[in-house]
Amino acid sequence: MNHKCFAYTFLSLLVILAGLFGTSIGTVSVPFREIVQLIFINVFHIGSIDQVESMYVNIVWNIRLPRVILSGIIGASLAVAGAAFQGLLRNPLADPYTLGVSSGASVGAVMKIFFGFSLPFIGSFTLPIFSIVASFLTIFIVLLFARRIDRAMRVETIILTGVIFSSFLSAFISLMIALTEDELRQIISWLLGSVSMRSWDHIKIVFPFFIIGTAALLFHVRELNAMSFGEEQAQHLGVHVERKKLFILIAGSVLTGAAVAVSGTIGFVGLVIPHFVRLLWGPDHTHLLPLSVLAGASFLIIADLLSRTIIAPAELPIGVITAFIGAPIFAIILMKNRLERRG
Repeated sequence: MNHKCFAYTFLSLLVILAGLFGTSIGTVSVPFREIVQLIFINVFHIGSIDQVESMYVNIVWNIRLPRVILSGIIGASLAVAGAAFQGLLRNPLADPYTLGVSSGASVGAVMKIFFGFSLPFIGSFTLPIFSIVASFLTIFIVLLFARRIDRAMRVETIILTGVIFSSFLSAFISLMIALTEDELRQIISWLLGSVSMRSWDHIKIVFPFFIIGTAALLFHVRELNAMSFGEEQAQHLGVHVERKKLFILIAGSVLTGAAVAVSGTIGFVGLVIPHFVRLLWGPDHTHLLPLSVLAGASFLIIADLLSRTIIAPAELPIGVITAFIGAPIFAIILMKNRLERRG
């Protein structure tokens, strides 16, 4: 078994095991056999629901399994978006969080909650649409502003601009929180980042955007590989840099906006996961993107399991877990980059 084949096998098994443990562990433990049996009954229509204890049916199918699947989709979305942004900007510090995309998506979602907007004909998709549009506008403004400051568009300038805009947007969100009354609890709990109390309906909302955004990025792995050597080199290889850059940014914004819309702000997934996948299995985006999908899904399922078991019966926001893990790693990457430049 070669290196890449092992990576796909290992991460696929990790996703399955994380999903089983995430569904099994809780106030009431559910045997793996019951979980697998329920999946076969409901998905493949093999067997009868009478074979499974009714208590397990409700716990697994209506509470834990939707939560686990949603965690996996969100983790995969943020990780693959982060991998694309890092490849595009040629910097391991780039991710939806540091570029301000997550904050932009948050503003879009909070505005929808605050003003109670509902777009005709799309109903429940109003929230992700607002988040996606706001996230794309944010990255567009960040790049425009960075170009005005530095014509060379150095990555450090883009990331610093993203951090500045992220702070500004956080202040804007705080203002809306100060002005609101009835929606206060909903906005604050959403901003902390959580997949608690999510259902199959939330999966139906985010899944189409996950498929579209991921497929769009996978379709552009050749261009990402070319642009990782620099835009001038990519142009020599026949890549229409400006058009492809815009397309990749839109796809990353779609993934981030939809994920933030259903889970709130969950930081550092798009930073940590692609960085580790790149260290272990190389920078080729042909494998980096799909492996980031699998690793991101596993990571957030495990993070969610920790969030609801560490201080059980109480529950931590999942964003707290990812920040505890991601912030030190972010600092290590930053120091490593500085040392490499000095050397």
